[in-house]
Amino acid sequence: MIKQTITTLFIAAVSFVTFSQESAYVEPWTFEQCVNYALDNNISVKQQKLNVNYRENQLLQSKYNLAPSVNANVRHNFNFGKSTQSDNTFINQNSQSTNFALNADVVLFNGFAKQNTIKKRQLELEYTIHDLNKIKNDITLAVASAYLQILFNRELVDITKQQIDVTKLQLIDYNKKVDAGSMPKGKLFETEAQLANEELTLTNYENELFLAKLNLIQLLELESIEGFSIVTPQFDESLLDISILKAETVFSKALEYRPEIKSKEIKLKSMEYETKISKAQLMPVLSAYAGYNNFYNNKYMKDTILKMPLSDQLNLNAQTTVGLQLQIPIFNGLSGKTNLKNSKISYQSAKYDLELEKNNLLKEIQQLNADAIAAMKKYYSSKKAVESYEEAFRYIQEKFNLGIVTPLEYNEVKNNLINAGSSFIQSKYEYLFKVKILNYYNGEEIKL
Repeated sequence: MIKQTITTLFIAAVSFVTFSQESAYVEPWTFEQCVNYALDNNISVKQQKLNVNYRENQLLQSKYNLAPSVNANVRHNFNFGKSTQSDNTFINQNSQSTNFALNADVVLFNGFAKQNTIKKRQLELEYTIHDLNKIKNDITLAVASAYLQILFNRELVDITKQQIDVTKLQLIDYNKKVDAGSMPKGKLFETEAQLANEELTLTNYENELFLAKLNLIQLLELESIEGFSIVTPQFDESLLDISILKAETVFSKALEYRPEIKSKEIKLKSMEYETKISKAQLMPVLSAYAGYNNFYNNKYMKDTILKMPLSDQLNLNAQTTVGLQLQIPIFNGLSGKTNLKNSKISYQSAKYDLELEKNNLLKEIQQLNADAIAAMKKYYSSKKAVESYEEAFRYIQEKFNLGIVTPLEYNEVKNNLINAGSSFIQSKYEYLFKVKILNYYNGEEIKL
């Protein structure tokens, strides 16, 4: 009965997990769902969150280090041979003794090393959080790119299917004409070859769509691609008729809030405190301490007959100590001076890291701006090309219906229209993505 119950619970658990995985694919995923899921499940994000927790613990510990340190010590001894008595005389006998000690010390001055350590740990926590935000930004952009790639490939698949449907209808009509003797069979073969070529193109587009879905699935850390689909957002074409932001404007705004820049700036500040901490190692350290010591010996005699009880021994042997200690560093293998030199080197390196990050950000924004402008030009030129090829196709279709042009000429114009449509779709999503990224660097949230 117990085995049956355990088996039933196990099957129910597996079924629940399976159902949960499948139920996630019941409805198409929106872009926002993809981003949120990726941020919740990405391994890099989880690792960086652990780094944030680690920095939080370091900051908390640095604050605790300001408190006095208190330690208790208990030691039990087995003494053989001569041992001292309560009157400081020696007697040749074995004995046992227990020592008690309670000590406390606090640093009064150490060049403000502990205070500067707290400030440094606070800055380390801040730039670690910015590093986490940088990872989240990168994942958001990666998901947006993969999402738009799926939309692009899906449109290509849909358009190719529509063209195949048109070609199949043509074949039905051509077969009737061939059977009626009003069309030579060679024209029918040309159209069949065209259909085979379109079906091959469809297969290639479907493969690219599958790979695009697989890329997004991997970004989301999902296990299966079966049944996964995304929502097709309703794009307002008027949104593409916008002025592209200047690179200089975006760069000025990005310097204010981009996490990779803030992280480098805060790291540079933390290096300043590292230098102050290194300087403190060369300064004297003033400490206050207090201690209480006592012990008990099982052979202590109160007189020639009676052993001294515990309470009497504790009153007799108690010792309290209070004092100050000044520790002056004289020579420690020049470690203090070496640490100070290295901290200055680290500070200079952090300055270069900040400059390099700013330069890379500027180059990235300039490239995005150039790509957006190029994509915009390609979008409008592709749009005009599609309109022109649509007119050409309508014209050739009328002539083809009248038998004035051959199927080869007809298919050539048709292929030009398909290629123009494919180029237009690609330019639309490329333009949209570049503008979205540029605006993202300017502080706007990516929305599809």
